Amino acid sequence: MSNANVTFVQSLYAAFGRGDIASIIAGLTPDVDWSVTGRRQDYPLCGAWKGASEVQKFFQGVGQLQETVEFSPREFIADDDHVVVLGHYNWKIRKTGRTVASDWAHVFTIRGGKVVKFQEFTDTAQFAEANRA
Repeated sequence: MSNANVTFVQSLYAAFGRGDIASIIAGLTPDVDWSVTGRRQDYPLCGAWKGASEVQKFFQGVGQLQETVEFSPREFIADDDHVVVLGHYNWKIRKTGRTVASDWAHVFTIRGGKVVKFQEFTDTAQFAEANRA
């Protein structure tokens, strides 16, 4: 199952790379728990997002607030229903023109072929600083 889960998560990243957010949303349970470590008052995409419709809003925010400079999932580690992905990204914050470059970790929990939980760990201080006008 772990290899199937890695392949599934890789397909979600491929969809993100194509801008195919609908395929990502289709890969989530309706009540998915989605979270980005940090406080929403520091950066609008931080915090908890509950349910597929909220995650849709999260991805709308990604498109509105950030421009991709680099997004590189680099290492996939699987254990039962968890897939941990280590990577690096570089975003340009549209509001200020500043960039955020950080390593990150994504943790997916998968059940029944769908994501039930997602957690992102990143340098949220950079996002908060880059977002300040």
